[in-house]
Amino acid sequence: MTTTDTALAPPAKSGVTLAMILSALGAALGGLLFGFDTAVISGTTSALQERFSLSEGYLGFTVASALIGTVIGSLIAGWPSDRFGRRPMLLAVAVCYVVSSLGTGLALDWHSLVAFRFLGGLAIGAASVVTPIYIAEVAPTHVRGRLVALNQLNIVLGILLAFLSNYVIASLAPPDVAWRWMFGIVAVPSVLFLVVTFLLPDSPRWLVVNGRDGEARGVMTRLGFIDPEAEVAHMRVAAERDVAAAKPSLFQSAYSVPVTCAIAIAMFNQLSGINALLYYAPRIFELGGAGADSALLQSVAVGGTNLVFTLLAFFLIDRYGRKPLLYFGSIATAAALILVGLQLESAHPNGALVLAGLLGFIAAFAISQGAVIWVFISEVFPSAVRGKGQALGSTTHWVMAAAITWAFPVFAAHVGGWVFAFFGAMMLLQFLWVWKVMPETNGIALEDMDFRRVH
Repeated sequence: MTTTDTALAPPAKSGVTLAMILSALGAALGGLLFGFDTAVISGTTSALQERFSLSEGYLGFTVASALIGTVIGSLIAGWPSDRFGRRPMLLAVAVCYVVSSLGTGLALDWHSLVAFRFLGGLAIGAASVVTPIYIAEVAPTHVRGRLVALNQLNIVLGILLAFLSNYVIASLAPPDVAWRWMFGIVAVPSVLFLVVTFLLPDSPRWLVVNGRDGEARGVMTRLGFIDPEAEVAHMRVAAERDVAAAKPSLFQSAYSVPVTCAIAIAMFNQLSGINALLYYAPRIFELGGAGADSALLQSVAVGGTNLVFTLLAFFLIDRYGRKPLLYFGSIATAAALILVGLQLESAHPNGALVLAGLLGFIAAFAISQGAVIWVFISEVFPSAVRGKGQALGSTTHWVMAAAITWAFPVFAAHVGGWVFAFFGAMMLLQFLWVWKVMPETNGIALEDMDFRRVH
């Protein structure tokens, strides 16, 4: 069979093997730490504000310090991921997680706290680039969405674990040291991730792009693909086509559609207000009339809802595709956010309605944007620039996350619940973008993505 024949006749569909699932789950531990480290600070904001005498602006910066790190981490992760491989980058991420969690828990002053949170942010940003790419590149086409969604599932599991650990630690430890334990406990899953990364195989697609076809066949055999020879030949055709078609620069007309789509979906993801809720959940519930202990417990409800509906999305994303989930999510999140905004602007906010609105928002977000963003960005770019493209999408996501997280306490203090109405309006705008612009990527092999032809 010639190379051209292989290009015209894609390899036979491979079943999902235990090795594929374990490789995806191992890499997705980076997602669990992404979620855990992202949400854990929500239980520490009051203690940090008191301990370091922080104004609202400085509190916003303290919380956003990790997000500033994520911007840089996502921005710089693409090149070494393409140059040295996905697995070495996952190893570097794991090391940063371990050092950051121990450093924040033992921080002697505000400056060292911010520095170690920044380091954790570097790890989160890099993980948001490398983990989805790695999983997409070891997954068969027909289950790629579900396996990449394992990363999002682990992210929300990490968020739930953070909310739970914050609640338990706040119940057991004195307030002046509880925040240290909340940060320090992240070291436990960080060490586990460090160990697991040594056992992961390299990405076969990365090996092919770098001329190591023999090693790629060995990895695909280990993963359990039916016809590794045909799979690698198909990847080789795609790699040669990408090199012949254009220089490996991301910003050229050939990649204009995936570039604009990655930027748009990342921006809308954060314009939903998701990180404002995750980082400031207890404070938002207190605005709705809940006590401090009740607010922490309601945050656990947010994490649990996030997990349940992410699990539901896990079963829907390959069956119905990416766009239908976003259609539903755009409308449902807008309705929930506007409800929350109106309640918080009421003279006597109904705490039950605030809780219902926020849980409705998190459910709709989890089943749509939360599940789709990392899958879509990991699929939309061809192999030659996938690392750079994922970095672009992740960087856009984290720039928006840092800006909104930093500004939220200040804007909420000035405009109150209307900030949630703004987030709702952005979700209606997202609906229009999905309808008019976004292509569907479901069921298309990574090597066959060409958005001059896909509609």
